[in-house]
Amino acid sequence: MGHSHSHGPQETWLTVACAVSLTVGAVAQYTALLPAQVAILFYLISYGTGGYHGFIETLYHLRNLEFNIDFLMISAAIGAAILGQWVEGAILLFLFSLSGSLESYALGKSRTAIHSLLKLRPSKGLLKHPDGREEFVPIEQLEVGQVVIVKPGEHIPIDGKVISGQTTVDQATITGESVPVSKEPGDSVFAATLNENGAIEIEVTKPAKDTTVAKIIELVESAQKNKAKTQRFLDTFEPRYAITVVVSVILLILIPWLLLGHDFDSTFYRAMTVLVVASPCALIISTPASIISAIANGAKNGILFKGGAHVEQTVGIDTIAFDKTGTLTPGTPKVTDIFSLDKTNGQPDSDPDTQNYVMRIAAGCEIYSEHHLAEAILEKAGEMKIDPFKMNDMQASPGKGVVADWNGKMVAVGNQKMFEDSLKGWNSGVLKQAEALRKEGKTVVFVVEENRPVGLIALADEVRPRAKQTISALRKMGIKKIVMLTGDNRGVADAIAAELGIDEVHADLLPEEKVKIVEKLKTKGTVAMVGDGVNDAPALAVSDLGIAMGAAGTDVALETADVVLMGDDLTKLPYLLWLSRKSRRVVWQNIIFSMGVIMMLLAGVFLIDLPLTAGVIGHEGSTLLVVLNGLRLLKRGEIPL
Repeated sequence: MGHSHSHGPQETWLTVACAVSLTVGAVAQYTALLPAQVAILFYLISYGTGGYHGFIETLYHLRNLEFNIDFLMISAAIGAAILGQWVEGAILLFLFSLSGSLESYALGKSRTAIHSLLKLRPSKGLLKHPDGREEFVPIEQLEVGQVVIVKPGEHIPIDGKVISGQTTVDQATITGESVPVSKEPGDSVFAATLNENGAIEIEVTKPAKDTTVAKIIELVESAQKNKAKTQRFLDTFEPRYAITVVVSVILLILIPWLLLGHDFDSTFYRAMTVLVVASPCALIISTPASIISAIANGAKNGILFKGGAHVEQTVGIDTIAFDKTGTLTPGTPKVTDIFSLDKTNGQPDSDPDTQNYVMRIAAGCEIYSEHHLAEAILEKAGEMKIDPFKMNDMQASPGKGVVADWNGKMVAVGNQKMFEDSLKGWNSGVLKQAEALRKEGKTVVFVVEENRPVGLIALADEVRPRAKQTISALRKMGIKKIVMLTGDNRGVADAIAAELGIDEVHADLLPEEKVKIVEKLKTKGTVAMVGDGVNDAPALAVSDLGIAMGAAGTDVALETADVVLMGDDLTKLPYLLWLSRKSRRVVWQNIIFSMGVIMMLLAGVFLIDLPLTAGVIGHEGSTLLVVLNGLRLLKRGEIPL
């Protein structure tokens, strides 16, 4: 409709007023229930109410010497009035105003889809003062560092870090992940997520205006304003088209009337009908109605498009480059193998008791360490339900390991560097075993007692559970080339690529080398880069489509990527492709349909003297159908994985 401003409730009331006065006018004109002179009065009211917004838009455009669709509509209505066809002019303005209201309603509907997120965020939080007092305060007043209490079943009011209590949190609103996540002290929580079963105290980490949910709303709002390519084309097309129509209509009046001596009234009437049916309302609304719905659908499912153009850009992707750590793998190592060695000859020995013994020493040494490998070892010890040995005077040497005293014996856990001096005395089988594990891309930790190795623990970053399914789904969807970029070593990279069936692997990369590879891939195809956004920002920025993953906390990813997957869920990638392709189909359905209707109506005017009323109904009807077709994109789709 060219209604560039959304008017909301006021528009609806004007439409209703227009309909009522139109009806009363028609009753006065065609029946004896009211005096006929009243008809004109009510028609004037319906013109005023139905044409109000269009008239204002027209003035606004004419001031800038531009024609727009509203200008065509208002002219047609005035033309009808000049001919004394008040009722047709009023019907035209009523339908024009109605489709404007419905369009605002439709766009409003996809906005509500997003704003429902904001509703989930409570407006107040229960602040715990340092002296133990508790009071409800508006979230805008919460300051970083303050403590907020969240009870079971409540929505979390602010982004923060758990400092006491344990619970599970449903984070679907932010990350789109369906499974609740368990939280304990030290874990981050987001505003607008649901605290399920435990009372927790959280320390505020961001003011209300900077929370992740506030950022999401802001991104979606600006995305809906950023136009898609087809829409930008149609925006420049509209004024040119409007001028063409105006000139044609003037010629359609002057030539038959002045040169061919046709009757003025019928000539003018036909020209007005052409004016109505040639207006490209449906065409102009066809893209925004679809793209805005697609953006809303994505946001509800944990996928943020930074602009309409990126919805269209996604369709063309044929090459996907994945960062490894944090994207294809969770980035947290797990213990994969435990080898215990016979103390006398250093040969491998698979007795479960000695395995437990190795783990008890390792866990005892690592119990206070901050290192991520230490966490993995302790986690494994927990799974095996074993008690770490109690150590005395532990000493950590950074980058190597930990030495401690246990029952008067010297024990140590560390990497090969740590034991440079005593390696010579070890059985060569141990070192061969360690080398073999390293070739598989695993990190090896030695467990040593009195300078003799008692065991090896191997750790590796494992592939995400659904990574393999996702990659085969992407191939089925026609992605030609899948590449992995990683700063990790070759062995690790190859092992993971083999498991996932990836075409091309680049390992040992620095962030700037990732950029070079993405640029090279761009010479052969349209490249999407998928990363977790922290060190991948440069590569994300350089690719045709930067997709940041698991970005529910990293600001830099929200800023550099074109599309943001809020959760750590790789299965969102096929959904993203599906959604963009479906929205392109809907956009093209809309464009072809609306062009078809214009052609058909124009043919009708010249071949069968289509009456103005029929033209009006065909024209506005097509606009409504296009808007409704676009709204289909709000429905969640099912993707076969």
